[in-house]
Amino acid sequence: MKRIFKLIEKYYFIIIILAVAVSLVYPKSFQWVLSNYNGINVLNLLLSIVLFTMGTTLKADDFINVFKNPKEIGVGISAQYIIMPLIALAIAKIFCLDDALTVGLVLVGTVPGGTASDVITFLSKGDVALSVSLTSVSTVISPILTPWITLLLIGNQIHFNPVDMFVSIIEIVIIPIVLGLILNYIFPDFCEKLKDYLPAVSSIVICLIVAGVIGANKEAILTSSAIIIIVIVLQYFLAMILGFGVGYLAGMDKKQIVTVAIELAFQNSGLSTSLAKTHFPNLSQATVPGALYSVWQNLAGSILAYIFRRYV
Repeated sequence: MKRIFKLIEKYYFIIIILAVAVSLVYPKSFQWVLSNYNGINVLNLLLSIVLFTMGTTLKADDFINVFKNPKEIGVGISAQYIIMPLIALAIAKIFCLDDALTVGLVLVGTVPGGTASDVITFLSKGDVALSVSLTSVSTVISPILTPWITLLLIGNQIHFNPVDMFVSIIEIVIIPIVLGLILNYIFPDFCEKLKDYLPAVSSIVICLIVAGVIGANKEAILTSSAIIIIVIVLQYFLAMILGFGVGYLAGMDKKQIVTVAIELAFQNSGLSTSLAKTHFPNLSQATVPGALYSVWQNLAGSILAYIFRRYV
């Protein structure tokens, strides 16, 4: 059984591509992902499962490490919540994207770093401890910064309630992480055993979310795929390049520079998709950038990890 989960973890990028292919051929097969059952939003529930698994892998020491590397953490978090949102807004303006895609792209830029960054950092022989700290801190402060920065960037153009978004992030992100932390504190041995299985569980859940969103927006994606894909790829590589630049200018070593670049480029795209669906229900295509970004960051990240490991 453990071997199967390890294979899922190892070949995640292939599985997510297969899920996307199935969702495009049979879009209704993942329709349930965007449904509500007995008042429960399935998409939010799935995302909470991912964040809960993240919580079970964390300990208080992970947050204490923040104070051991204040410069690196400060630089990484500042880049996360300044550079990434500005990249998203700039690309949306340059390509004259409509309101829905602008919302989706900006949300990809304003959400915290994704847990996949820790895996890619490990594969790239980067600073894994720094990656975990950056992901954890950016996630914990996201209920305040994500709604505020989103309001600052597009609030005059597109109406939404930042307070409601704050509450959503607390429910979807913070509560599951806290529950995971509590479980890890009470049953550390059990959670240690779970580490062999949780990455695969998270991978499967993200695949379901991406497939659900892409299936629901099949026509929109196929009719405007070129622009959407160009925008997503550009956002990713600009983040990666600027991440390298920021790390270098901050005087970090090679491992830390690679880590900051990966952390900046890897976003919690599942959260951006969930927020788009929940808070911009009239802009159905707002969920598309997050779903496509998830596919691209994992595909490109797997390739870049090999390059970083060999040549950086």
